[in-house]
Amino acid sequence: MSAKNQRENENIAEGESTLKEELNKKIKEQKIVFDELSNLKKNRRVYVQQPNSNIFFLADRGQTLASCKKELDNMKKNM
Repeated sequence: MSAKNQRENENIAEGESTLKEELNKKIKEQKIVFDELSNLKKNRRVYVQQPNSNIFFLADRGQTLASCKKELDNMKKNM
C-alpha cells in the first residue's frame, strides 16, 4: 500500500471517529433533554425553539416529550 493510500485511510478513520464522537455527544444531550422533560411537574410550561431563529413558542409537554423520545431512539438506531 502506498503512503498516499495509507494517509487517505487514516483520514477516513479519523472522520468516522469524529462522526461517532459527535453522535455520542448529541445522544447524551438528547438524553438530558428527555430526562429534564420527564421530571417536569405537570403544570409547567414547555417552550420549543424554532429552527434557525431565537423565537420560542409554547408547546404541549406530552408532544414535546414524545418527539424527544422518538429523536433519541432514531439517534441510537443510527449509532
